[in-house]
Amino acid sequence: MSEADNVVARCAQLLNTIRTEVNQTLVGQERLVDNLLIALLTGNHVQGGHILLEGVPGLAKTTAVRALAAALGLETKRISFTPDLLPADVIGSLIYNQKEGTFTPHKGPIFANLLIADEINRAPAKVQSALLEAMQERQVTLGDETYPLPKPFLVMATQNPIEQEGTYPLPEAQTDRFMLKCVVTHPSREDERRIMKRFAQGKPAAAKCCISPEEIPLLLSAVDNVYCDEKVGDYILDLVFATRDPAAFKGLASLKEAIELGASPRATLCLNLAARANALLRGRAYATPQDVKEVAHEVLRHRLLLTYEAEAENLTPDAVIDRLLAEVPVP
Repeated sequence: MSEADNVVARCAQLLNTIRTEVNQTLVGQERLVDNLLIALLTGNHVQGGHILLEGVPGLAKTTAVRALAAALGLETKRISFTPDLLPADVIGSLIYNQKEGTFTPHKGPIFANLLIADEINRAPAKVQSALLEAMQERQVTLGDETYPLPKPFLVMATQNPIEQEGTYPLPEAQTDRFMLKCVVTHPSREDERRIMKRFAQGKPAAAKCCISPEEIPLLLSAVDNVYCDEKVGDYILDLVFATRDPAAFKGLASLKEAIELGASPRATLCLNLAARANALLRGRAYATPQDVKEVAHEVLRHRLLLTYEAEAENLTPDAVIDRLLAEVPVP
Protein backbone atom coordinates (compact mmCIF):
# COMPACT_ATOMS: atom_id res chain seq x y z
CA MET A 1 0.00 0.00 0.00
CA SER A 2 1.52 3.32 -1.11
CA GLU A 3 1.84 6.39 1.10
CA ALA A 4 -0.93 8.13 -0.87
CA ASP A 5 -3.24 5.14 -0.28
CA ASN A 6 -2.46 5.26 3.45
CA VAL A 7 -3.27 8.98 3.60
CA VAL A 8 -6.51 8.50 1.68
CA ALA A 9 -7.55 5.57 3.88
CA ARG A 10 -6.87 7.57 7.05
CA CYS A 11 -8.79 10.58 5.70
CA ALA A 12 -11.72 8.41 4.65
CA GLN A 13 -11.90 7.12 8.22
CA LEU A 14 -11.83 10.67 9.61
CA LEU A 15 -14.50 11.80 7.15
CA ASN A 16 -16.82 8.97 8.18
CA THR A 17 -16.33 9.98 11.82
CA ILE A 18 -17.16 13.61 10.98
CA ARG A 19 -20.21 12.62 8.93
CA THR A 20 -21.52 10.45 11.78
CA GLU A 21 -21.11 13.30 14.26
CA VAL A 22 -22.82 15.83 11.96
CA ASN A 23 -25.75 13.43 11.62
CA GLN A 24 -26.26 13.69 15.39
CA THR A 25 -27.69 17.12 14.60
CA LEU A 26 -28.76 16.86 10.96
CA VAL A 27 -31.33 14.44 9.54
CA GLY A 28 -31.02 13.50 5.87
CA GLN A 29 -29.42 16.06 3.51
CA GLU A 30 -26.61 13.62 2.71
CA ARG A 31 -25.62 15.48 -0.44
CA LEU A 32 -25.46 18.76 1.46
CA VAL A 33 -23.09 17.20 4.00
CA ASP A 34 -20.94 15.77 1.19
CA ASN A 35 -20.73 19.21 -0.45
CA LEU A 36 -19.69 20.80 2.84
CA LEU A 37 -16.97 18.17 3.24
CA ILE A 38 -15.79 18.77 -0.34
CA ALA A 39 -15.54 22.48 0.47
CA LEU A 40 -13.52 21.63 3.59
CA LEU A 41 -11.16 19.24 1.78
CA THR A 42 -10.34 21.87 -0.85
CA GLY A 43 -10.06 24.76 1.59
CA ASN A 44 -6.28 25.00 1.30
CA HIS A 45 -6.40 25.65 -2.44
CA VAL A 46 -6.79 29.11 -3.93
CA GLN A 47 -9.86 28.15 -5.98
CA GLY A 48 -11.41 25.86 -3.40
CA GLY A 49 -13.37 25.97 -0.21
CA HIS A 50 -16.21 28.46 -0.49
CA ILE A 51 -19.78 27.24 -0.92
CA LEU A 52 -23.08 28.97 -1.65
CA LEU A 53 -26.16 27.25 -0.21
CA GLU A 54 -29.42 28.18 -1.91
CA GLY A 55 -32.77 27.16 -0.49
CA VAL A 56 -35.92 28.41 1.17
CA PRO A 57 -35.84 29.08 4.94
CA GLY A 58 -36.07 26.16 7.35
CA LEU A 59 -33.98 23.60 5.47
CA ALA A 60 -31.17 23.52 8.09
CA LYS A 61 -28.56 25.24 5.91
CA THR A 62 -27.04 27.20 8.80
CA THR A 63 -27.54 24.25 11.16
CA ALA A 64 -25.50 22.03 8.83
CA VAL A 65 -22.60 24.49 8.74
CA ARG A 66 -22.66 24.91 12.52
CA ALA A 67 -22.71 21.14 13.03
CA LEU A 68 -19.71 20.70 10.72
CA ALA A 69 -17.78 23.44 12.53
CA ALA A 70 -18.58 21.85 15.91
CA ALA A 71 -17.45 18.41 14.70
CA LEU A 72 -14.15 19.91 13.50
CA GLY A 73 -13.63 22.13 16.53
CA LEU A 74 -13.17 25.19 14.29
CA GLU A 75 -14.00 28.79 15.13
CA THR A 76 -17.25 29.92 13.57
CA LYS A 77 -18.68 33.41 13.18
CA ARG A 78 -21.99 34.39 11.65
CA ILE A 79 -23.02 37.56 9.85
CA SER A 80 -26.63 38.29 9.00
CA PHE A 81 -26.40 40.32 5.81
CA THR A 82 -28.82 43.27 5.69
CA PRO A 83 -29.21 46.27 3.35
CA ASP A 84 -27.66 48.63 5.92
CA LEU A 85 -24.55 46.48 6.49
CA LEU A 86 -21.20 48.24 5.92
CA PRO A 87 -17.90 46.75 4.73
CA ALA A 88 -16.36 47.59 8.14
CA ASP A 89 -19.01 45.39 9.77
CA VAL A 90 -17.51 42.44 7.89
CA ILE A 91 -13.76 42.98 7.65
CA GLY A 92 -13.20 45.40 10.56
CA SER A 93 -11.78 48.90 10.73
CA LEU A 94 -9.07 51.10 12.21
CA ILE A 95 -9.88 52.66 15.59
CA TYR A 96 -8.18 55.97 16.40
CA ASN A 97 -6.46 56.14 19.79
CA GLN A 98 -6.67 59.83 20.67
CA LYS A 99 -4.30 59.50 23.64
CA GLU A 100 -1.47 57.95 21.64
CA GLY A 101 -2.37 59.46 18.27
CA THR A 102 -2.31 56.05 16.55
CA PHE A 103 -4.75 53.76 14.76
CA THR A 104 -5.41 50.29 16.14
CA PRO A 105 -6.90 47.56 13.92
CA HIS A 106 -10.23 46.20 15.08
CA LYS A 107 -10.69 42.89 13.27
CA GLY A 108 -14.18 42.04 12.05
CA PRO A 109 -16.05 38.72 12.20
CA ILE A 110 -14.42 37.62 8.96
CA PHE A 111 -11.42 36.52 11.03
CA ALA A 112 -12.71 33.01 11.66
CA ASN A 113 -12.23 29.53 10.19
CA LEU A 114 -15.82 29.24 9.01
CA LEU A 115 -17.71 32.40 8.14
CA ILE A 116 -21.46 31.86 7.90
CA ALA A 117 -22.87 34.58 5.65
CA ASP A 118 -26.62 34.40 6.16
CA GLU A 119 -28.81 35.79 3.35
CA ILE A 120 -25.73 37.06 1.53
CA ASN A 121 -27.83 38.52 -1.30
CA ARG A 122 -29.45 41.05 1.07
CA ALA A 123 -26.32 43.22 1.26
CA PRO A 124 -25.42 45.81 -1.42
CA ALA A 125 -22.46 45.57 -3.80
CA LYS A 126 -20.04 47.54 -1.61
CA VAL A 127 -20.36 44.88 1.11
CA GLN A 128 -20.09 42.05 -1.41
CA SER A 129 -16.86 43.55 -2.73
CA ALA A 130 -15.41 43.54 0.80
CA LEU A 131 -15.46 39.75 0.63
CA LEU A 132 -13.59 39.44 -2.67
CA GLU A 133 -10.05 39.86 -1.33
CA ALA A 134 -10.77 37.56 1.60
CA MET A 135 -12.26 34.80 -0.58
CA GLN A 136 -9.52 34.93 -3.22
CA GLU A 137 -6.38 35.85 -1.30
CA ARG A 138 -7.26 34.63 2.22
CA GLN A 139 -6.26 38.03 3.58
CA VAL A 140 -7.83 41.36 4.58
CA THR A 141 -6.43 44.87 4.13
CA LEU A 142 -7.10 47.42 6.85
CA GLY A 143 -5.53 50.80 6.11
CA ASP A 144 -1.95 50.17 4.95
CA GLU A 145 -1.61 46.75 6.57
CA THR A 146 -2.59 43.33 5.27
CA TYR A 147 -3.67 40.66 7.74
CA PRO A 148 -3.77 36.94 6.89
CA LEU A 149 -6.94 35.05 7.71
CA PRO A 150 -6.93 31.86 9.81
CA LYS A 151 -6.35 28.49 8.15
CA PRO A 152 -8.61 27.02 7.02
CA PHE A 153 -10.82 29.93 5.96
CA LEU A 154 -14.13 29.07 4.33
CA VAL A 155 -17.09 31.26 3.42
CA MET A 156 -20.31 29.31 3.62
CA ALA A 157 -23.08 31.60 2.42
CA THR A 158 -26.83 31.11 2.25
CA GLN A 159 -29.44 32.78 0.09
CA ASN A 160 -33.19 32.53 -0.36
CA PRO A 161 -34.12 32.07 -4.06
CA ILE A 162 -37.82 32.85 -3.58
CA GLU A 163 -38.03 36.18 -1.77
CA GLN A 164 -36.67 38.94 -4.02
CA GLU A 165 -37.78 42.05 -2.12
CA GLY A 166 -34.81 43.86 -0.61
CA THR A 167 -32.22 41.61 -2.27
CA TYR A 168 -29.26 42.35 -4.55
CA PRO A 169 -27.99 39.91 -7.19
CA LEU A 170 -24.46 38.75 -6.39
CA PRO A 171 -21.85 40.23 -8.76
CA GLU A 172 -20.55 37.74 -11.32
CA ALA A 173 -16.99 38.21 -10.02
CA GLN A 174 -18.03 37.11 -6.56
CA THR A 175 -20.33 34.30 -7.66
CA ASP A 176 -17.44 32.79 -9.63
CA ARG A 177 -15.34 32.67 -6.47
CA PHE A 178 -17.71 30.25 -4.82
CA MET A 179 -16.37 26.83 -5.64
CA LEU A 180 -19.77 25.17 -5.25
CA LYS A 181 -23.38 26.24 -5.38
CA CYS A 182 -25.57 23.71 -3.62
CA VAL A 183 -29.34 23.83 -4.07
CA VAL A 184 -30.87 22.56 -0.83
CA THR A 185 -34.26 20.89 -1.25
CA HIS A 186 -36.92 19.76 1.19
CA PRO A 187 -36.27 16.49 3.05
CA SER A 188 -38.09 13.31 2.11
CA ARG A 189 -41.26 12.31 3.96
CA GLU A 190 -39.37 9.70 5.99
CA ASP A 191 -36.58 12.15 6.90
CA GLU A 192 -39.14 14.73 7.96
CA ARG A 193 -40.83 12.11 10.13
CA ARG A 194 -37.46 11.49 11.83
CA ILE A 195 -37.00 15.25 12.33
CA MET A 196 -40.44 15.49 13.92
CA LYS A 197 -39.72 12.60 16.29
CA ARG A 198 -36.33 13.99 17.24
CA PHE A 199 -37.70 17.41 18.16
CA ALA A 200 -40.72 15.88 19.92
CA GLN A 201 -38.27 14.26 22.37
CA GLY A 202 -36.83 17.62 23.39
CA LYS A 203 -33.69 19.42 22.30
CA PRO A 204 -31.80 17.29 19.74
CA ALA A 205 -28.21 16.24 20.40
CA ALA A 206 -25.58 18.76 19.32
CA ALA A 207 -22.49 17.79 17.36
CA LYS A 208 -19.25 17.69 19.35
CA CYS A 209 -15.62 17.90 18.27
CA CYS A 210 -14.63 14.42 17.11
CA ILE A 211 -11.12 14.93 15.68
CA SER A 212 -7.93 16.40 17.06
CA PRO A 213 -6.50 19.77 15.86
CA GLU A 214 -3.49 17.89 14.44
CA GLU A 215 -5.74 16.01 12.03
CA ILE A 216 -7.14 19.15 10.36
CA PRO A 217 -3.97 19.78 8.25
CA LEU A 218 -4.10 16.13 7.13
CA LEU A 219 -7.63 16.63 5.79
CA LEU A 220 -6.72 19.90 4.10
CA SER A 221 -3.78 18.37 2.23
CA ALA A 222 -5.31 14.97 1.45
CA VAL A 223 -6.72 16.01 -1.96
CA ASP A 224 -3.13 16.43 -3.20
CA ASN A 225 -2.74 12.65 -2.84
CA VAL A 226 -5.67 11.89 -5.16
CA TYR A 227 -4.63 11.13 -8.73
CA CYS A 228 -6.50 12.60 -11.70
CA ASP A 229 -5.68 10.85 -14.98
CA GLU A 230 -5.07 12.90 -18.11
CA LYS A 231 -8.16 11.37 -19.74
CA VAL A 232 -10.31 12.54 -16.83
CA GLY A 233 -8.69 15.97 -17.22
CA ASP A 234 -9.61 15.99 -20.91
CA TYR A 235 -13.21 15.13 -19.97
CA ILE A 236 -13.28 18.11 -17.59
CA LEU A 237 -11.96 20.37 -20.35
CA ASP A 238 -14.56 19.05 -22.80
CA LEU A 239 -17.39 19.84 -20.35
CA VAL A 240 -16.15 23.38 -19.75
CA PHE A 241 -15.45 24.12 -23.42
CA ALA A 242 -18.88 22.74 -24.33
CA THR A 243 -20.41 25.59 -22.26
CA ARG A 244 -18.49 28.12 -24.38
CA ASP A 245 -18.89 26.59 -27.82
CA PRO A 246 -21.69 23.98 -27.78
CA ALA A 247 -21.79 23.80 -31.58
CA ALA A 248 -18.35 22.16 -31.58
CA PHE A 249 -19.82 19.09 -29.86
CA LYS A 250 -22.18 16.62 -31.48
CA GLY A 251 -25.73 16.93 -30.20
CA LEU A 252 -25.22 20.27 -28.46
CA ALA A 253 -25.63 22.77 -31.31
CA SER A 254 -29.08 23.78 -30.05
CA LEU A 255 -27.50 25.13 -26.84
CA LYS A 256 -25.57 27.79 -28.75
CA GLU A 257 -28.54 30.17 -28.60
CA ALA A 258 -29.26 29.31 -24.97
CA ILE A 259 -25.88 30.06 -23.35
CA GLU A 260 -24.84 33.69 -23.30
CA LEU A 261 -21.68 33.17 -21.26
CA GLY A 262 -19.94 29.87 -20.59
CA ALA A 263 -17.93 28.75 -17.60
CA SER A 264 -14.65 30.47 -16.73
CA PRO A 265 -11.23 28.77 -16.41
CA ARG A 266 -11.88 28.80 -12.66
CA ALA A 267 -14.59 26.19 -13.36
CA THR A 268 -11.97 23.86 -14.84
CA LEU A 269 -9.82 24.12 -11.72
CA CYS A 270 -12.81 23.68 -9.43
CA LEU A 271 -14.10 20.64 -11.33
CA ASN A 272 -10.71 19.00 -10.98
CA LEU A 273 -10.48 19.80 -7.27
CA ALA A 274 -14.06 18.83 -6.47
CA ALA A 275 -13.82 15.55 -8.41
CA ARG A 276 -10.69 14.56 -6.47
CA ALA A 277 -12.34 15.55 -3.18
CA ASN A 278 -15.40 13.49 -4.14
CA ALA A 279 -13.13 10.49 -4.80
CA LEU A 280 -11.62 11.01 -1.35
CA LEU A 281 -15.11 10.89 0.18
CA ARG A 282 -15.55 7.51 -1.52
CA GLY A 283 -12.24 6.26 -0.09
CA ARG A 284 -10.38 6.27 -3.42
CA ALA A 285 -6.96 7.67 -4.29
CA TYR A 286 -7.95 8.38 -7.91
CA ALA A 287 -10.70 10.40 -9.60
CA THR A 288 -13.00 8.96 -12.24
CA PRO A 289 -15.40 10.51 -14.80
CA GLN A 290 -18.23 9.53 -12.43
CA ASP A 291 -16.70 11.81 -9.77
CA VAL A 292 -16.75 14.65 -12.31
CA LYS A 293 -20.41 13.95 -13.09
CA GLU A 294 -21.37 13.92 -9.42
CA VAL A 295 -19.95 17.41 -8.79
CA ALA A 296 -20.68 19.00 -12.19
CA HIS A 297 -23.99 20.63 -11.21
CA GLU A 298 -22.59 22.21 -8.04
CA VAL A 299 -19.50 23.55 -9.83
CA LEU A 300 -21.14 24.78 -13.05
CA ARG A 301 -24.70 25.91 -12.25
CA HIS A 302 -23.69 29.38 -10.99
CA ARG A 303 -21.13 29.90 -13.74
CA LEU A 304 -23.52 29.61 -16.69
CA LEU A 305 -25.29 32.74 -17.86
CA LEU A 306 -28.30 31.90 -20.01
CA THR A 307 -29.87 34.11 -22.65
CA TYR A 308 -33.18 35.87 -22.19
CA GLU A 309 -34.77 33.52 -24.73
CA ALA A 310 -33.63 30.46 -22.76
CA GLU A 311 -35.05 31.88 -19.54
CA ALA A 312 -38.31 32.68 -21.32
CA GLU A 313 -38.53 29.00 -22.25
CA ASN A 314 -37.90 28.06 -18.58
CA LEU A 315 -34.56 26.48 -19.43
CA THR A 316 -32.41 26.26 -16.30
CA PRO A 317 -28.62 25.91 -15.85
CA ASP A 318 -29.22 22.45 -14.35
CA ALA A 319 -31.07 21.37 -17.49
CA VAL A 320 -28.18 22.63 -19.64
CA ILE A 321 -25.69 20.70 -17.48
CA ASP A 322 -27.82 17.57 -17.84
CA ARG A 323 -27.53 17.93 -21.64
CA LEU A 324 -23.77 18.39 -21.39
CA LEU A 325 -23.34 15.29 -19.25
CA ALA A 326 -25.55 13.29 -21.63
CA GLU A 327 -23.84 14.37 -24.86
CA VAL A 328 -20.15 15.00 -24.07
CA PRO A 329 -18.28 11.68 -24.63
CA VAL A 330 -17.05 9.96 -21.47
CA PRO A 331 -13.54 8.48 -21.65
